Amino acid sequence: MIDFGRPARVALVLLSGIVPQVWSQTPGGPASKPADQTPAPARRAGFAGAGGDYKQYDEATLDRGKRTYSANCAFCHGGNAKGGESGPDLLRSVTVLHDENGELIGKVLQNGRVDKGMPKFNFSPDQVADISAFLHDSVRAAAERGTYKILDILVGDPKAGQAYFNGAGGCTGCHSVTGDLAHVGSKYDAVNLQQKIVMPREGRQFGRRSGKSPTDVTATVTLPTGEVFNGTLEKMDDFAIAIVDQNGDYHSFARDGDVPKIELHDPMKGHTELLKRYTDADIHNLTAYLVTLK
Repeated sequence: MIDFGRPARVALVLLSGIVPQVWSQTPGGPASKPADQTPAPARRAGFAGAGGDYKQYDEATLDRGKRTYSANCAFCHGGNAKGGESGPDLLRSVTVLHDENGELIGKVLQNGRVDKGMPKFNFSPDQVADISAFLHDSVRAAAERGTYKILDILVGDPKAGQAYFNGAGGCTGCHSVTGDLAHVGSKYDAVNLQQKIVMPREGRQFGRRSGKSPTDVTATVTLPTGEVFNGTLEKMDDFAIAIVDQNGDYHSFARDGDVPKIELHDPMKGHTELLKRYTDADIHNLTAYLVTLK
């Protein structure tokens, strides 16, 4: 997880606007000093790389970054990096906003933040660069969301989507077009359908003590004594696991290798695995097919 907060440079910007006025109003000061004729620098678009300017990344880099992020980081920080299971919003992170070409992000990824539940990741420099590009571009997209218009995402082939649904996608192992997905095309528009394909856990809040969700990851913890605890997974890292049982009671256990024995049950595992294999064509084709299920 990456710390976030307001950049300190805001104070410097405010002071830089005040100091010239104080100088000109000070009694006995050089009131006749000529004004600085240096043109003001161009206004920057925002942070996230390149000293505050938004950078442009090629689609291949962004696609690789998204895949690596989705497979390793989305569970905690959310599919869109705006916060999720246990991790904070990365699009507001000071580390991300001040990062240059992955230098700051890479340190956090490689060292982890074990005290906050974030493990170390053995990413290559190229993978770090790709994840950084994905996060920087997500910051840009969030900042420019007011200018973005969804024109038409129904650009896929419904027949190809149906073939993927029944075949390579393995969707029929959990879903049925006459059961849970019956009339799904009437319940959701194309945008929301596609969102549910690529971000099936969106909205899940970690640390909840009441209520259950069908997308919750549950865990069975078996102690060396044979005592067994079952509950909704709240947190797990190399050192501890925490669950909330059906009565709402919180249980935390220290981990030492394979002790205690832990079994995870993830109802969304199929979707998580698909995130590693989806192509843009697969996603658009699936969306085009599901929209037809009226």
